[in-house]
Amino acid sequence: MNYEELLAARSDGKLNKTPLPIGEYYRQQVDGKYRGRVAIRPALHDSIVFTEALKRECAANRRLQHPHLLHFEPVGEGGETALLDVESGVFLSFEQLLSESPALMADSAFIDQTMQALVDVTTYLHTQGICHICYSPRTVLVRKGDNAVMLLTHGSFYMALSDLQDFYGDDAAYVAPEVLAHGTVDERCDVYSIGQFMKSLFERAETPMAYRQIIKKATSEMPEDRYATPQDMLKALRSRSSTYRSLIAIAAALVIALFCLALYFDMMPEATHVEFVKPAPRQATDDLLEHGLTPEELGEVSTDSLSEEDLQAQRDYQAKAEAIFRKNYEKEAERILSRIYNTDYMSNSEKQFRAQSQSVLKELMDKQQQMGEEASLTPERSQLIASEIIDRITERLKKQWGGTNSRAVQK
Repeated sequence: MNYEELLAARSDGKLNKTPLPIGEYYRQQVDGKYRGRVAIRPALHDSIVFTEALKRECAANRRLQHPHLLHFEPVGEGGETALLDVESGVFLSFEQLLSESPALMADSAFIDQTMQALVDVTTYLHTQGICHICYSPRTVLVRKGDNAVMLLTHGSFYMALSDLQDFYGDDAAYVAPEVLAHGTVDERCDVYSIGQFMKSLFERAETPMAYRQIIKKATSEMPEDRYATPQDMLKALRSRSSTYRSLIAIAAALVIALFCLALYFDMMPEATHVEFVKPAPRQATDDLLEHGLTPEELGEVSTDSLSEEDLQAQRDYQAKAEAIFRKNYEKEAERILSRIYNTDYMSNSEKQFRAQSQSVLKELMDKQQQMGEEASLTPERSQLIASEIIDRITERLKKQWGGTNSRAVQK
């Protein structure tokens, strides 16, 4: 005897009790073995209509063959059925299953398998002229172990009862409105009840977008607004699920593409704006002039032949080139001279200071030649401007750091 059976033995000896419209399902020990039983509600024994309906269902149950249907046999005396003896196996309601394992609702495969099983067994019942009518977390059973959906009794056999609201009791919310009003009973009734069943399952988890739309249509108050058959409902669900998966895949691909594009632009070097003057083309005419050729023969144009506008353009070009040279060279001279005009070097002996000045002087001359060529200045002009800049910066740094005239860069 396992733990559950021990607890049952201490109470009334019943396990997995769950209410059904016709009575209560439970497991009880019979001849040393636990069997599934359905105890018929005592109030229903007085109804001849119910008794005849139960006989018809028991007869029909023997010929029904489907993996999601449970078989049972009536047990009673004098033509009165008090119990239904259910086939062997351990079964519990969906309500009990999700109470023990709520994490199952996070498994999309479990949800899809449940929906598929409900549609399969319902479609089979419809081919036999039977409607289940009431799918609720208490009336839909599962087989313990593989969680396979199992149905026990079917509501269409009991449509002749006068008070269906009382017959279904707390599960009446899962029954289509037209059924409770003794209206038309057809496939749309089961579509409504399956929709309500799935809706109740998602009270324990967030409803997926595809199911949300399907459930809304399936549980419409008016039968004509619902799906015509459970199969139509399942097809619509698969179509929406496929659409949503495609949209998610497209969105994921778009995010990846945008990320790669952003990474590409982030890795590209930034363009730095550099102001420069295009060097004027030089003509090697000096050697030709030494051989007796005149400027006119070489294609040189005398400044006397230039107009005032051309001369002014040359002067503007020269002024701009010198301005750029002054700006760039002053920045470099400041950087280079600051290496010796500081507290560390000014405190050295004069001999050490002059030795360091020689390397600084060479670097200043190299910068002057390089930057002068870039600005298309003559060596004489670039040297003159460089000397002015060096003198000015040197005097300022000497005053700043307390140097003497003897400690200066000799140009």
